[in-house]
Amino acid sequence: MVPHLMKLQKLMLRAAANHTAIPGFNIPYLPMMVPVVNALRDTRCFGLIMVARLEWTKFAAGGLRQIFDAYQAVKDERYTRLHLDHVPVIDEDQLPVEYDTILREAVEIGYDSVMVDGSRLSFSENIAATRAIVDMAHASNVPVEAELGAVLGHESGPLPPYEEVFATGCGFTDPDQARIFVKETGVDWLSVAVGSVHGAIAAATRREKKLEARLSIERLDQIRNVVGIPLVLHGGTGIRKACVLDGIQHGIAKINVATAIRQPYEALMDSEPERALEAVYRATRDVIEKDLELSNTADLIHIGDTQDCF
Repeated sequence: MVPHLMKLQKLMLRAAANHTAIPGFNIPYLPMMVPVVNALRDTRCFGLIMVARLEWTKFAAGGLRQIFDAYQAVKDERYTRLHLDHVPVIDEDQLPVEYDTILREAVEIGYDSVMVDGSRLSFSENIAATRAIVDMAHASNVPVEAELGAVLGHESGPLPPYEEVFATGCGFTDPDQARIFVKETGVDWLSVAVGSVHGAIAAATRREKKLEARLSIERLDQIRNVVGIPLVLHGGTGIRKACVLDGIQHGIAKINVATAIRQPYEALMDSEPERALEAVYRATRDVIEKDLELSNTADLIHIGDTQDCF
């Protein structure tokens, strides 16, 4: 059997080589997993089923084992893999997390890829934490995603004015740091901050309409040119479509989507649970077909050429 690192990493490289992307859909409520898998299959789009730590601490995803078991019952490996999203070293409430324990358990259980998020640490601390997780995960042939820069949105309280953040590049990933970070950690995929914003997770704001963001393609190019690995865009909901499609052409090989499929589910989950599931299916198809234009990309990723990816 081909090791997981080779299988999923090859698919990521093929996405980058073919200037397409793999969408990752966050599942804060386990029933959402079925319609998301169905939508990926029906649109012939390869994507990741993802759950972050905050989705079992702030929402109702259950936990590592429950998520894994739910995925095993519905997976279709022609179109899906299971990714453990954001496991922060310091969480959105500024509290330390036993991140290494969580990530080690995920690797042992059988997740296809994992993400360590040291973005709230100093640069040197982020390198050290990421390097340790990469060494652990690669020993089991599991690829690792990390984050450098500050993708805002998960913290409580109001965000700084978006136009001010974008104009100043405050929190954006620094290309020189990205080059050093990738070299010293050996990470497989890098989540970068180039203008996107995470969806709100606080109970008081999670159902509000997300602000419209855009991307600095210039900054993205600068990063891509020095790191040589697939780049990841978090906060994929609400970005101007032209920016997202341009980002895919400039190195984004994975796009995370949460708010666009979560809010339709939450609007109906208590009153009409069956309609809530249908709403997730429709929203997922809309993201794939209309927002990201990724229908029928599974065949391209599975048979694409990995040469000259960057």
